[in-house]
Amino acid sequence: MPVSGWDKNDTLTYDVSPLKAGRYREVVGVRIDRSYPFMSLSLVVKQTILPSGYTHYDTLNCKLVDENGKYRGQGISFYQQTFHLNTIRLHDGDSLHINIKHNMKREVMNGVSDIGFRIDKE
Repeated sequence: MPVSGWDKNDTLTYDVSPLKAGRYREVVGVRIDRSYPFMSLSLVVKQTILPSGYTHYDTLNCKLVDENGKYRGQGISFYQQTFHLNTIRLHDGDSLHINIKHNMKREVMNGVSDIGFRIDKE
């Protein structure tokens, strides 16, 4: 993530190589620092399964700070959490193209240091 902040128009892109058939659990990881100004982060995740071209959109609301102002997740100066996005079924040879962007009112989000995507076979 740029030190200057994550601009609303900046889309993060992840490509997952072809996988074997099965059910997969999708997880988004978020890492923030103490300069993050809100209690949660809203993300829009667009995923396309290839070669079929099926596209699916999800909105993920990540609660990062509790109602008492305590940072959730693990860390000391940076706080990391993971959030379950979806469980999907893939066919042999399917791959994924994932785009993630923030859906916050502020144009530039400061304090977000990393966004990651992981897929685990169930």
